Amino acid sequence: MIEQILGIVVAFLFSVVCGFISIPMIMNFCERRKLYDIPNTRKIHKNAIPRLGGLSFLPSMLLAFLCVLFVMNGSDGYERVTMNIWSLYFMVSLLLIYGLGMIDDFIGLGAVQKFAVQIIAASLLPLAGLYLNDLYGLFGINDIPYWIGAPLTVFVIVFVSNTINLIDGIDGLSACITFIALTGFLICFAREGLWLYATLIGGLMGVLIPFLYFNLFGDASKNRKIFMGDSGSLTLGFIMGFLTVKFAMDNPNVMPFRKDSLLLAFTLLLVPVFDTTRVILVRILHRQPIFRSDKNHIHHKLMRTGLSQRQTLFTILVMDLAFIVLNQLLYRVCAATYVLVIDVVLWLVMNYCINRIIIRRGALPYCYEKTV
Repeated sequence: MIEQILGIVVAFLFSVVCGFISIPMIMNFCERRKLYDIPNTRKIHKNAIPRLGGLSFLPSMLLAFLCVLFVMNGSDGYERVTMNIWSLYFMVSLLLIYGLGMIDDFIGLGAVQKFAVQIIAASLLPLAGLYLNDLYGLFGINDIPYWIGAPLTVFVIVFVSNTINLIDGIDGLSACITFIALTGFLICFAREGLWLYATLIGGLMGVLIPFLYFNLFGDASKNRKIFMGDSGSLTLGFIMGFLTVKFAMDNPNVMPFRKDSLLLAFTLLLVPVFDTTRVILVRILHRQPIFRSDKNHIHHKLMRTGLSQRQTLFTILVMDLAFIVLNQLLYRVCAATYVLVIDVVLWLVMNYCINRIIIRRGALPYCYEKTV
């Protein structure tokens, strides 16, 4: 056990070092090539900021993971890693998403093009045998066949990928939400003895530390501030979607059956999932295109109540942690369906209260850009 935990710590620290080395290099590259995120009416920042911080995420994670495997391979608790068909499909899908985000950051891509690549990447995982095959009693449903589980898996992965991307609207929010979720997944996988996954997660968590340092505390006037861009948010989102499906899949060859697997995975991503769902439904109700950008996400609404960026970040993180703790307590006395219903009711009540505060301040609870 101590050796496995040490491996996770090493992966985390190695990735931290990689991030502190690579991110300043990326900022200098962006300065030379003028690759900036330019402010507009929808965005909150006022200065041109480098947007390629996410380029450091995947290389740092993989380097840290491979470093630990090189040292620990064959020792007790670490099985030898072989490149089987499942590993190959996962790596190909991850590289597709990373490449998609990188291309979008450099030249820009349309929503249809991005969704097409995301669907292709997500589809590789069910083809390799990874899919949601059990809803653990949610709405009275347990085992589900492959022909339902496979498209459901693709939907979940693509949806989660975009929730992380869409909530990336203020400094530190997407990275902090992801860091909290990764911490939960690390504990879950380590508890089941899946140390390779825990080590991989530790490597990803590590690079988020230097990113958050430059993103939250960097000085834009000195080119020391950076955004993650789509290469970061889409990569984080895809990995989060993969971890959700991996942990929620009932596979006795990997880990014993846990009736709370799906609820645990969902709870760790509840805030971005609920926020994206609400925004899409509001767009439909207001007869707006569902892919049209607006300022109706939870961070936009909280800032319209008068909160600063830092106060908004803190509020959402407290909200995220509160839902995680609440669901853990509720599941001890309620079935998963009732827990979900309680979550939805609380989310609706909270958003209603936020809307009332916004209206009292003389602002509009929903904000859309004017079209010409």
